[in-house]
Amino acid sequence: MKKKLHMIGNAHIDPVWLWRWQEGFQEVKATFRSALDRMKEFEDFIFTCSSAAMFEWVEHNDPAMFQEIKERVAEGRWVIVGGWWVQPDCNIPGGESFVRQALVGQRYFKEKFGVTAKVGYNVDSFGHHGMLPQLLRGSGMDAYVFMRPMPHEKSLPGPLFQWESDDGSRVTAFRLMYEYGTWGKSLETKIRRISGHLNDPLNELMMFYGVGNHGGGPTIENLKNILELNGQPDIPELVFSSPNAYFEAIERNGMELPVVHDDLQHHASGCYAVHSGIKQWNRQAENKLILAEKLSSLAERATGQPYPDSFGRAWKNVLFNQFHDILAGTSIEEAYDDARNEYGEAMAIADRALNYAMQSVSWNIDIPQEEQMKPLVVFNPHAWSHPMLVEAEVGGLEEPVIVDPAGRELPLQASSPSSTTSGINKRYKLSFVDELPSMGYRVYRVYRKREHAVIARGADTGGKELKAHHHGMENSRYRLEFDPSTGYISGLWDKKLSVNLFKGEAARPVVIADDSDTWSHFVHRFDKEAGQFKAKSIRLLEHGPVSATIRVVSEYGSSKLVQDFTMYRELDVIHVRATVDWRERFSMLKLMFPVALSCYRPTYEIPYGHISREANGEEEPGQSWINYSGYIPRIDKPYGISILNDSKYSFSMHNEVIGFTVLRSPIYAHHEPKVPEPDGEYTFIDQGIQRFAYSLLPHEGEWESSETVRRAMELNQPPATVTETYHIGSLPQENSYIAVDRSNIVVIAWKKAEEGEAWILRCCETIKEACRAVIKLPKWNRTIEADFRPCEIKTFRIPYDEQLPVVETNMLEWEAVQPRD
Repeated sequence: MKKKLHMIGNAHIDPVWLWRWQEGFQEVKATFRSALDRMKEFEDFIFTCSSAAMFEWVEHNDPAMFQEIKERVAEGRWVIVGGWWVQPDCNIPGGESFVRQALVGQRYFKEKFGVTAKVGYNVDSFGHHGMLPQLLRGSGMDAYVFMRPMPHEKSLPGPLFQWESDDGSRVTAFRLMYEYGTWGKSLETKIRRISGHLNDPLNELMMFYGVGNHGGGPTIENLKNILELNGQPDIPELVFSSPNAYFEAIERNGMELPVVHDDLQHHASGCYAVHSGIKQWNRQAENKLILAEKLSSLAERATGQPYPDSFGRAWKNVLFNQFHDILAGTSIEEAYDDARNEYGEAMAIADRALNYAMQSVSWNIDIPQEEQMKPLVVFNPHAWSHPMLVEAEVGGLEEPVIVDPAGRELPLQASSPSSTTSGINKRYKLSFVDELPSMGYRVYRVYRKREHAVIARGADTGGKELKAHHHGMENSRYRLEFDPSTGYISGLWDKKLSVNLFKGEAARPVVIADDSDTWSHFVHRFDKEAGQFKAKSIRLLEHGPVSATIRVVSEYGSSKLVQDFTMYRELDVIHVRATVDWRERFSMLKLMFPVALSCYRPTYEIPYGHISREANGEEEPGQSWINYSGYIPRIDKPYGISILNDSKYSFSMHNEVIGFTVLRSPIYAHHEPKVPEPDGEYTFIDQGIQRFAYSLLPHEGEWESSETVRRAMELNQPPATVTETYHIGSLPQENSYIAVDRSNIVVIAWKKAEEGEAWILRCCETIKEACRAVIKLPKWNRTIEADFRPCEIKTFRIPYDEQLPVVETNMLEWEAVQPRD
């Protein structure tokens, strides 16, 4: 068979990197103009392009050029790939964000050009999580093009393979060879290099050419060289082509490809941690939008509150700032001012929608008047019922008491609020634990003083204890102890089994020397310990009927770390709120947890899934939870500990030690081989104050049976509250709208359909266990029964009209999904 190179004319455009988006905006227009001009000059030239956001810029700023592009797309010479809003980081966005990248991107391409992308396309992203094949197939793409990690970073069976995710979905994947572009006179050299890889049975490969990064695209010289070289005896056939055409040729070839079942890592491991701000804004915005969509759907069903039309703008802001050089933390400092503003706009939209939704529901609840009582409406945004911590700030109280709709008093803790006031302005932060209705709400009565309370049954702790002193605290199951000289955890004891879960000092803040560039090119382990924080003070901050909190204040150099460790009477999770004032440079901060387990198995959450990796000390990407499971040596009992978080993505596990990476402080946008000058003036990342939260969740058995996924979701989307007044209403004092009978099936999204009168409900399987689940929507008289494959994502379209059937649809909400054999 004749050897062939498919010549892929492209222009890799970073809309943001060493420049702000305004400069990227201009470069997009210049690049698109250049590509259109080359088409006039070379009749066979084909241009490949991704990223719907860039097309929207042109649509709004140069409608005439946009019309030219539409004509070239219809002609088949401008080929749309990728199908996403941008080429994002492919480790850090949450699973639902990848769905929305395709939902927004593919629908835009279909509306404007009448086509959708068939090939996924992320040529510059710094790694690719292992659930992407399912996300690509579910949004209409059955092939994938990427470049990083490169061959020296990850060994693969070849440039072309079948990539498989845990649910069994596969895409045909191609790893680019020798970069995504050509610069100067490198084209012929690159052709000859790639030609050397044309070996039976793989006689066709792709070669990408064109000036990239700051745009540019194929040059006149590029195109003339291709035409001149084509036909030379020592050069394979060169054809102007596209990724679509290449994968079609491979399919016609019928060759059997090797299967890779893994994530594609590692490149630029420092990007998992660098720039805590962008990581936190992304996590917060994702969760606020998903929460607001769920409660807006609930409100539309419960009260007729109009579903907001502003979510689209908010999601576009989030999706754009997931671009790989923004979210990875590798852009210039000024770019993060822009990102902060766009994330802020997205979160403001979500907050307004959430407020309209909750107050519409709470305002329509029938709440009889009682003197000296404030109604508190608590919303559970999750499709399961479980004891959850509820926190709310309320004013006008003296000795507050809280009662549920049945008249049952609950243990209540009144703490210092965010404000510092007294007298009539005094407020309290109230906290209590209760089992909330699944995807619903409940009204609690908060009385100003006990003498005003109407109580049918007094508070019952069920015999559960909560003891505390300055250096330790314990509930009925666990005892947490601190070393008074260092401030580190000296023991986390499972009282039932009489074992210490840590084999050394835990929650130990370690400073790692890190002189690598912003990406940490060629660095896979961060293990050069330069020092550790030491305790300045340890004290019992609070001890009440619900929880006890010990505050540990530590210092290192010019930096300060405050950790508030909270243990609960009724919950077996230890919650930590941390504030760090970081002043170090060329350093990393990790919290170290040495776990007393053998035969350990590290597991990391990835978008819409999880993965087990080696405990070899390499820095790894993760999401809202990681887990370390094994056996307790003395009693040979399976056990584990999960660490949950609200804004971090970088972790390491070396033998039995978990490293929870808090931050990195390299120079902004520093790329090797540039060596910083010793007396140079530079701006360093992650300087100053930042706040984050994490939780320790010890558990008997494996994490799969311990509801780790649910607890992490509760940390990132806690119950929401509204302080109400008395009024007549049509809604009862508690209600549930969605419930799922299997703990391994979670509802991630509940939103209005993009078209028509229907809702969209998206669920996923979380522990790699096939099952049949029953999803009940009692207010619609609907029951959905569905068979889930391991780690499968399912999307259901639920018509408002109860006479119409529920249909499983794809992630683009366009077509019914056919059952897989």
